[in-house]
Order: sequence, then C-alpha cells, then structure tokens
Amino acid sequence: MEDLKQLAKKAKKRLKTDFWSKTKTQIDESARLAKDKGLNENKIKSFVGQKLQSHLKGEKVDEFYLKVKNLLDKEGEVSDAIGRLTDHEYYATLSYEEKQRYNLELSAKYLKALEKYRKEKEICV
Repeated sequence: MEDLKQLAKKAKKRLKTDFWSKTKTQIDESARLAKDKGLNENKIKSFVGQKLQSHLKGEKVDEFYLKVKNLLDKEGEVSDAIGRLTDHEYYATLSYEEKQRYNLELSAKYLKALEKYRKEKEICV
C-alpha cells in the first residue's frame, strides 16, 4: 500500500510542476531539430520516450555504461577496451576458469554498452 501512495505522490508532484507539458515541449523540440538535421523524427521520439520511462520507473544509472561512455568519448574505440574496463584487483583473485567467464561477461556487457552508445550518438548528432 505504501508503494501505491508513493507513486500517487510522485504523480501529483509531476502534475503540479507542469512536468508533462514540459516533456511534451521537449519531445516536440527534439523532433523538430531532428527533422531540420534530416534525422528520423520517430527514432528521436522513441529515444526520448525510453529515457522518460526509465526516469519515471526510477531506474538507476548504469555505472558500467557510464564508464564505457567516458572511455569512448575520451579515447574512441580502442583495441584494449576490455583491459581498461577490467577490475584488476578482483580479477587477480579469480581462478583461470573464473577469469575466462569474467572476460566473456565483460565483453558481452561492453558490446551491449557500445551498441547503446552508438545509438545515442546516431540520434544526438
């Protein structure tokens, strides 16, 4: 029951602060800018909508993605990205099999983050 009350309070706050009209204006402005740049308006609206949904759900920022984004912004795509993203202290404590699993999982997370980064850059250009 508490969750429902908290959700209602957040919704009421959004209504009081004119959140929805500001959001609508932001989406329309983003679509207009995309159209001026020759980009797909629907992609922009979808991207902004996804960000809005994650904000409303209260999803936490993905720290790993922020690391990848920072690396890509500063250095670009580098050949040793996995090595740079590795937690070396933790990695040193792992057995050979665990290191292999860690590398595979890190690589998969990196590829997913790279794909997200490329989508953002494509949309925001």
